[in-house]
Amino acid sequence: MDLGPDLAALASSAAGQLMNVIATDSWAAVKSVVLALWRRSHPERAEEDLAQARADLLAAQQAGNAEQLQQVLVAEWQARLSRLLLAQPDLADELRALLEGALAEPDADGRRPGAGSTTINAQVTGGGDAYVAGRDLTVNREARAPRSESA
Repeated sequence: MDLGPDLAALASSAAGQLMNVIATDSWAAVKSVVLALWRRSHPERAEEDLAQARADLLAAQQAGNAEQLQQVLVAEWQARLSRLLLAQPDLADELRALLEGALAEPDADGRRPGAGSTTINAQVTGGGDAYVAGRDLTVNREARAPRSESA
């Protein structure tokens, strides 16, 4: 089975961006998204492999010699992502979404589209309820009779 140029380029881009993000403060916001994709292929070691890559890269940055290690890690993760796409080509869309979202290049302010903070505002009129969340939300309430408006 051939990976093809499109999927090979996708694996290469994703690996490069992954290693660009892994040793930054943005990693905390990106980690769960990356792990969710990676666990489909190697659930037994996904978190450990990424944690080791992060620790190695952070140590190399402190020692002042991270450039060569980052190149090695990019090549390693490119190979891993290529194998993932060969085994499960249906994950290509998810990897593209990850690359365009959480792993995207930072904007002019240094923020990544998939990371950072979000401000949510809600305004309720007429006695309604507002439920907002930055992610999953479950609301359990007893049903209430509709309110009647008095004249």
